[in-house]
Amino acid sequence: MSLVLKSTINKTNYFSLLLALFPIAFVAGNMIINLNIIIIIFSCLFLFKKHIFQIKYYFLDILILIFFSLVLFAGFLNDYSFYLRGINWRGNFSTIIVSILFLKYLILYISLRFLTEKNILNFKLFFISCLFVTLFVSIDIFYQLYNGKDIFGYESIGFGRKLSGPFGDELIAGGFIQRFSVFSFFLFPIFYYEKSRKYSKFLIPILFFIFSFGIILSGNRMPLILFIFTIFLIFIFNKKIRGYLLSFIIIFSLIFFLAFKFNNKVRDNFLSFQLQIFNMIISLNEKNINQSNTPQYLKEFSTFYETWKMHKYFGGGIKNFRYYCHERPNIDRKSKFICNMHPHNYYLEILTETGVIGFIIILSIFTTILYLSLYKKYFTNTILKNNNLIVPFIFLFIAEIFPIKSTGSFFTTGNTTYLIILMAIIVGLVRKENFIEK
Repeated sequence: MSLVLKSTINKTNYFSLLLALFPIAFVAGNMIINLNIIIIIFSCLFLFKKHIFQIKYYFLDILILIFFSLVLFAGFLNDYSFYLRGINWRGNFSTIIVSILFLKYLILYISLRFLTEKNILNFKLFFISCLFVTLFVSIDIFYQLYNGKDIFGYESIGFGRKLSGPFGDELIAGGFIQRFSVFSFFLFPIFYYEKSRKYSKFLIPILFFIFSFGIILSGNRMPLILFIFTIFLIFIFNKKIRGYLLSFIIIFSLIFFLAFKFNNKVRDNFLSFQLQIFNMIISLNEKNINQSNTPQYLKEFSTFYETWKMHKYFGGGIKNFRYYCHERPNIDRKSKFICNMHPHNYYLEILTETGVIGFIIILSIFTTILYLSLYKKYFTNTILKNNNLIVPFIFLFIAEIFPIKSTGSFFTTGNTTYLIILMAIIVGLVRKENFIEK
């Protein structure tokens, strides 16, 4: 009996450590993220063998399986079309190869759901990792602001208008803080409850100050909006902390005022954002996106429609937008802006690359997850009502799938991995609670 218990504890420590490495991997880059995914998948297959695939599959899981099957089908359909037309723009059968490699996220979902559902993961180490890594990124941004370079020697970009911290020439520091810092606020109340009663009222506002200031200085405007949106939702849905909302609004307003007032780069960045929104409204109101002052993001969004019409139902295959966008009808090749790598919105990209069918499936997946988590926790009387561990995952998931925002590509390593982690853990926690309740 003691040997079985020891074996279970060792597995828990091992997989909990692998999960906790994800925030570090996101800073280190895609190669390390992929390495971490591969280690988790092969470790699960080696230690649990066929049992990992013997979990009970529900309607949601079937939808996810169908979506990944559609990705494969769309890849085959488009590569076959390329073959018939003699087109070889990035290598023979490259869409099929990319689609097959994309299946690793399906296995990652099943693995993490299995580990969560079977209570093998201890999330404390993951929350601790999120705290320290997001603190590191934020402090590195402060250091870069003061010295012109971060601790690795990366210089600020755009004459100091955007600070990337340890991400070098990738302007994603604000997005990273927005995605992972929220877990820090739940570390002490969930895992150190007795100590948190004494220190949380001081510690959490300090963390909020650091993370908010870090995102503001990063120059990433959308992550700042999503960060505040996530915090606001957490306050609204959780009665016990709702009384602190005003304090957080005051703290954030003070931070933003000080940054805006005393840092010219921050002021220019957000005034530029205000001007872009204003020009976007004018362009939409006049139904003319070809004006010289139309923001590029709006032009990127607009390229999706004609591209989508080329493959309405099953899409053009993942990562083929960059080809089909240049081949779309009525393209103005004299225009200064023609195409980008993707339409900078998850839903528009899903429409163009997996078609209407993929779009309907992904909407059904997202809606089902929100029903299982948000609705059941806050609007029904189930055992999930007492589960606070699921809270940050729910609201970060809402922020991630928020439809009216500019995004990176849905099918890139960082974005897909992050979304799969949220989905798998949310579903695993829900299924575990349902099992306990029964």
